[in-house]
Amino acid sequence: MRQPAVRLLWLSQVPYAELLALQERWLRRLQAEPGTEAGALLLCEPAGPVYTAGLRGGLTSEEATRLRALGADVRAIGRGGLATFHGPGQLLCHPVLDLRPLGLRLRAHVAALEACAVRLCELQGLPGARARPPPYTGVWLGERKICAIGVRCGRHITSHGLALNCSTDLTWFEHIVPCGLVGTGVTSLTASEGRAGQVSWRRHASTNRKPNRTCSDSVTRCTSLHEKSL
Repeated sequence: MRQPAVRLLWLSQVPYAELLALQERWLRRLQAEPGTEAGALLLCEPAGPVYTAGLRGGLTSEEATRLRALGADVRAIGRGGLATFHGPGQLLCHPVLDLRPLGLRLRAHVAALEACAVRLCELQGLPGARARPPPYTGVWLGERKICAIGVRCGRHITSHGLALNCSTDLTWFEHIVPCGLVGTGVTSLTASEGRAGQVSWRRHASTNRKPNRTCSDSVTRCTSLHEKSL
């Protein structure tokens, strides 16, 4: 039997709101005809700074006002977890998937996201990246988180996903307690490699490159169809 295909959508650098809108369109599409297709893997770089709070909260109204004064957008979204930051220099991967035709359980899906982020770090010469169990869900280099993971799953359909800090301006994280983890830090590929230049993470996110197939296979165990638009 042929494996179900996941559409691979590379959005380039787009506003976070645009990513959420496309994610919602795919959610409605899968919910309308459950079990008929696997879904889509949405990849992008956020075009501007945005703080997000998950289902467990993490930001008071006063904190949200303070963060907006910094020039950032602030959004409450439906993923798991607490507050985090998204912005330029970060790779966002949102798999909107129907787990049933893929034969996946939610825990296996999250583990695949972790494995994907670890592999991307290894491709950039950082073999020490590792996943940690809750409440430290995500991928870490030592005691610093390099990749946040937060998902939502309803009726076997997933949304949201991972945020890998590539060349992110980490000072934005100083204004919150990332993921509610007091006493821990954050890092990025550039900071961990000890160089000021831009990490060429796009070669691992471009729809024209083979590593994308590796990433999507880790997440979905299926065949990726390269597609630039709906």
